[in-house]
Amino acid sequence: MPMAPESLEIPPPPPLDMRWRRAFRSMRELFDNPDDTEKAMDFFYAVGRREFERSFQRFLASPEGRAVLAERPDLGCALADREALVAMPEGSFGRVYLAFLERYGFQSMALLQLQKQVEAKWDAEEGVPRLDPARAWFRDRVMLSHDLFHVLTGYGTDDIGEATLLAFTLGQVPGRGQALLTIGAALEVARALGRPWLRYDLRAWRRGRRAVRLAGVPWEALLPSPLDEVRKRLRITPAREAHPGGILAGTIDNYRVIAPA
Repeated sequence: MPMAPESLEIPPPPPLDMRWRRAFRSMRELFDNPDDTEKAMDFFYAVGRREFERSFQRFLASPEGRAVLAERPDLGCALADREALVAMPEGSFGRVYLAFLERYGFQSMALLQLQKQVEAKWDAEEGVPRLDPARAWFRDRVMLSHDLFHVLTGYGTDDIGEATLLAFTLGQVPGRGQALLTIGAALEVARALGRPWLRYDLRAWRRGRRAVRLAGVPWEALLPSPLDEVRKRLRITPAREAHPGGILAGTIDNYRVIAPA
């Protein structure tokens, strides 16, 4: 049953200040090993909750966000239902997402499970107070949408793809933590690829900025729709327009250019 509108006025959680030293250490370790996703999550815990709270308040202030929060659909359940995804039309958002999982050998709930482990570690080490149910639901939903961002943008899960997706996400969710990680990753890649990479990364940022605010999107309802229609509805610039020279993929030392779809 939908929540009453007045029940959406949720007080903020106890503040959590930034741990600068731990944030920079986690970021450095992540750049040394880009596959260590736990370090990325640890970084965002270390930057505190102010940025997260601003994102939640922007979500709560939008009619779309309030509507989704009132229903609180279970995105994890929708993404884990392989039978339902298989039954969706060929070329649909859901089918392409399923193909993405199978291609990389991913599990839909893997990121969320890892996030829970990081949360438990911070709770044990720092005594970090838990989020209220509404904010915890929002955080989990944002985490689950990460792989949906990959599908929508066409950016890969390799080192360069993740760095590019950081820029796209910064266009969506501005903030010092996201900016610090995005700029740090951009400079790491630029050491090898030079200025052309920075221009490429800037295009990804603009692509994210021009899209609708994806935090309030009813993902569950969009999964059966054709992927191209979903991208158009969300104002995500086609890859061939955003990156006419092609999508970069691979590692810093061994990258390739993929023709944009």
